Amino acid sequence: MLARKRLILGIALSLLLALTGFTAGLWHVFFHGLDGLSRLVFFGLGVFFAIVILTAFLGLVGVVLIILRHRPFPFLERPVSILITRLLPLVMYLGRLFHVAKEKLERSFIEINNALVRTRQVAVAPSRLLILAPHCLQYSGCPHKITMDVNNCRLCGRCQVKDLVLLARELGVNLAVVTGGTLARKRVEELRPRAVVAVACERDLTSGLQDVYPLPALGILNQRPYGPCVDTRVDIERVRQAVLDLIGRPAAKGAV
Repeated sequence: MLARKRLILGIALSLLLALTGFTAGLWHVFFHGLDGLSRLVFFGLGVFFAIVILTAFLGLVGVVLIILRHRPFPFLERPVSILITRLLPLVMYLGRLFHVAKEKLERSFIEINNALVRTRQVAVAPSRLLILAPHCLQYSGCPHKITMDVNNCRLCGRCQVKDLVLLARELGVNLAVVTGGTLARKRVEELRPRAVVAVACERDLTSGLQDVYPLPALGILNQRPYGPCVDTRVDIERVRQAVLDLIGRPAAKGAV
């Protein structure tokens, strides 16, 4: 309840401060003319954009260096984080304005994310790793509800949920099948994993990976032979390899 109050009070305070600044600006223009205020406003905007440009440049350099050198650079961690969580969504929006296909942009982001995660050489205990799979992997005619408990799967083999259940049991990792981003975030909050292997479409993976960053999370695109959101499939070997990478076992050829 206190957090809710702080939210409203914080927004109200911000609004009052903005109105105060606007009113002070009006009075300044009235008494001193527009010239002085214009210079101040343009100087402030220049400082703001200089900070944004510098941060974006450092983030971009950080991403390139990390991928090329296959190792993280701690002093570039903050700019890279801002680039991934704040600026890349803007870049993707701009890309769409230039008629670059949305899925193409999202796939590029997923590949960048996976490359960055792999350079961190994560090695978590299997019990702290979570495989997040979309509900659309389940056979559309299956009567068993597995989103609350994946062990309700009867392992009949009509879909790849069976393969994921067996893989999770074999490697000792957690598995959750979710109906969307909201439930996925809830599972992450409940289980508090140290690493995630997420299977989803381009849109859900892009938003999900940004949401959990900097938590190490590898994204694997599902396959949609019957169209989106129904009887989808995934390359189980790529899931296996991603899990092995994050629990610190030797990587095999053809990694994600």
